[in-house]
Amino acid sequence: MGTYDMTHPVSQSSGKNGKNLNRNMQRRRTPMKNLEPKIEDRKKFDIDLEYGKVREQQVADMLQDKKIEVKSERDVWQKTGNIAIEYECYGKPSGINATESDYWFHNLCIGDETFATLVFDTASLKRIIANLDKKRSVSGGDNNASRMYLLNLQKLFSSDVIKAFKEQADAA
Repeated sequence: MGTYDMTHPVSQSSGKNGKNLNRNMQRRRTPMKNLEPKIEDRKKFDIDLEYGKVREQQVADMLQDKKIEVKSERDVWQKTGNIAIEYECYGKPSGINATESDYWFHNLCIGDETFATLVFDTASLKRIIANLDKKRSVSGGDNNASRMYLLNLQKLFSSDVIKAFKEQADAA
């Protein structure tokens, strides 16, 4: 874990016709020193550092010896504000209802580029879906054979959904 100063000026020299030419196009990465706060300034630094390290390990654990499901939304999510979570295909459980994954990765793409990736513990995502007060079910995919929940991204991260999630976690 390190912090780097990416604002180091690149060297320039005067070239033909008095124009400045950039001779060093490669940015230098210089580790910043003395980033750790002084004891009197720490407050909750140690606690926050430990919390961060635990979360970093959780992300590493997601990618080692775990099953993941990766789905990608292309472009439409930008217009509708929804993501589609498949649950049935040709009348049989599929997607979220059939996955054996530990984690569900949901890519939000713009064209061929991934804009963001949402990551859910699969069991948590199932609980969230089951407890949403509003979820729309639509047909789609090849031959409209798939059934999908349309989940509104704003609703998914709204305070009432988060509150319900916390209550369920506390009850478990």
